Amino acid sequence: MTDGSPRLAVIGAGPAGLAASLAAAARGIHVTLIDAAAAAGGQFHRRPASGLGARRPSALHHRWSTWERLEQGLAAHLEAGTVEHLPDHHVWTVERTGPAPGARPGFTVHALLGPLQERSVAVLLATGGYEKVLPFPGWTLPGVVTAGGAQAMLKGGLVVPGRRAVVAGSGPLLLPVATALAAAGVEVAALVESLDPRRLPRAAGALASAPGKAAEGARYAARLLRHRVPFLPRHTVIEARGEGRLEAVTVAALGPDGRVRPGTERRIPCEALAVGHGMIPHTDLAEALGCRVDGVNVSVDDEQRTDVPGVWAAGETTGIGGAELALAEGHIAGRSAAARLHGTAPDPAAGAARVRTRARRFAAALDTVYRPPLHWADQVTDDTVVCRCEEVTAGRVREAVTDLGAGDLRTVKLLTRAGMGWCQGRICEPAVAGLTGCEQTPVQRMLARPVPLGELARAGADDEGHDGGNDHAPGRPAGAPHRRTHDPDRQPTQSHSAMSHPTEREEPS
Repeated sequence: MTDGSPRLAVIGAGPAGLAASLAAAARGIHVTLIDAAAAAGGQFHRRPASGLGARRPSALHHRWSTWERLEQGLAAHLEAGTVEHLPDHHVWTVERTGPAPGARPGFTVHALLGPLQERSVAVLLATGGYEKVLPFPGWTLPGVVTAGGAQAMLKGGLVVPGRRAVVAGSGPLLLPVATALAAAGVEVAALVESLDPRRLPRAAGALASAPGKAAEGARYAARLLRHRVPFLPRHTVIEARGEGRLEAVTVAALGPDGRVRPGTERRIPCEALAVGHGMIPHTDLAEALGCRVDGVNVSVDDEQRTDVPGVWAAGETTGIGGAELALAEGHIAGRSAAARLHGTAPDPAAGAARVRTRARRFAAALDTVYRPPLHWADQVTDDTVVCRCEEVTAGRVREAVTDLGAGDLRTVKLLTRAGMGWCQGRICEPAVAGLTGCEQTPVQRMLARPVPLGELARAGADDEGHDGGNDHAPGRPAGAPHRRTHDPDRQPTQSHSAMSHPTEREEPS
């Protein structure tokens, strides 16, 4: 590698970020792979900590061989020095920078916990997605978690949320969560799915084009039968009850119009409820950079390029579609970034493009089938907390519209403080939109995560002095955390050490 090797910052080490890093590094690009997790793999390839002594971690995963190939590829590039992996680094903003003397224009990535300023010629966003959370009476009780949260507990910590659980909501994620919990010894009292099976023929064409997915679904169904898990289609959870923690949930059948059918309520005793209603792309960094967002997805071209020069995006941030789609998009994006940074046109990547087309078609078909109940908000009582950060109830949110005349989410936020807390509306905004009927529109946030004010001050001082190697750089108190600054035309440093104390929250579950 030469001092002038192009540099690419890949944000996110899930399937898309790993595939992109390996593709770009194999084509002569120095890659800095930045991720908030302690180990690469993302949620899909989350593994137990080594200290837990898991003897068969592969039992918690399907497509384990895919992970092994990614892991081996990453290890080879780490040893060769073509990829630098920075775990436990939470990116809070990416800014476009002008060229320094003798350097290329590009971007500066700011991250906690490092701290870190990574200067690169280009940026590839593989930031994934997060779960859509819809409130209902009792959803804040201990024992109620998201479906992905239950999956993360099992994969990463080898723990389960309770001995008797209900898995509920809508979407394909419910199947692997229910089967994994059952295999781990949890009594799954019911799999409650709001999907009407009569809608499945609408996706028949896409299902036929992806026989592997259909076979995967059949295997999950067979495991549920083997564990005798009751399946309740066209049902939804309308309430969680308990004194101090979850003790039971109430479910009810849905009519053809998506409303709860009176008289169909039933109570299911349980210690845990894993509930999910699909995923939402993480677009904060893309929006901060000014990338176009169509609906909730970052818009990209056939090379996975955004409309901001030097910025690529791949995986769930461009649309929720699963690991296979993320791998294909990441591979295409990595090849494209490598070629463009070398000043050439990328290879067609025909095989990955075919996988991408098929996977996108399949994901779009599932979107037409799996949706939350149309009238879920009818079951949310006025005293139900909607914004947990600011403890705003559904009644206050509704009053902002009916009594105070709010006509958009920003006004509702200003009048109620819903969305002004720690998550800045990322978790509660879909619920507030559903309760008020207001349209969700992209919000350009300067910061993708909460950041200590001292970190902002240090970032400003570093930007002025371009100094990342002095412990007493201007604007940084003596003894403050060391900041590594990487210039695109300088050899990368060999390692980064994370601070021993966390300054970021865990993602809400």
